[in-house]
Amino acid sequence: MTAAWAADTKTVLLVVSLNGVLGAFAVEDEIRPQSNQAVEELHRLGIRVAMITGDSRTVAESVARRIGIDEVAAEVLPADKASAIQRFQAGGEQVAMVGDAVNDAPALTTANVGIAIGPGTDVAVESAGIVLVRSDPRDVVEAIELSRASYRKMVQNLIWATAYNLAAIPVAAGLLVHWDVDLPMSVGALAMSLSTLIVGVNAQLLRRVNLRRSPS
Repeated sequence: MTAAWAADTKTVLLVVSLNGVLGAFAVEDEIRPQSNQAVEELHRLGIRVAMITGDSRTVAESVARRIGIDEVAAEVLPADKASAIQRFQAGGEQVAMVGDAVNDAPALTTANVGIAIGPGTDVAVESAGIVLVRSDPRDVVEAIELSRASYRKMVQNLIWATAYNLAAIPVAAGLLVHWDVDLPMSVGALAMSLSTLIVGVNAQLLRRVNLRRSPS
């Protein structure tokens, strides 16, 4: 006969017979060494980290304490993961879900942003908006940083384009003619090309974003 129970992060198995205990061993899932760094970097970005798992609450809370996870939803059935995401969203939070299994697909589509692990199942990949090529939790941080950097560039280019048009349109309409300044069309064409060049160069500066802070 075999008996099992959870102790901290380990599941302890006892093999017993009518004569007593024949043996005992403990098994546990290994926590990836990159997980601690990924959680620390997410906290640095001002992001709370939650874990949704089907494991027992004792095991889940122990893992959460070891790597610094803020909130735990434990003993969640595969079909209820999407409901767990909705509970997080009920507080007005924007939720990004990371998953790689078939039963993660509903939660990935329910979340504001679904992030799938590339080596995961095809269903999870198809359900997500972002697909990470590697199974490295730190890539989640890099995806967020790249998204934020891209958004900043979009805002910068929008501000530049708005300012350019606010200045150029009145000039093109003849604002300066009152002061006997009549610009030829070639100046307008040159200014338009310069505007496009500035926007393109500013976008290329995304290449300077340093995502990887330490070697894998």
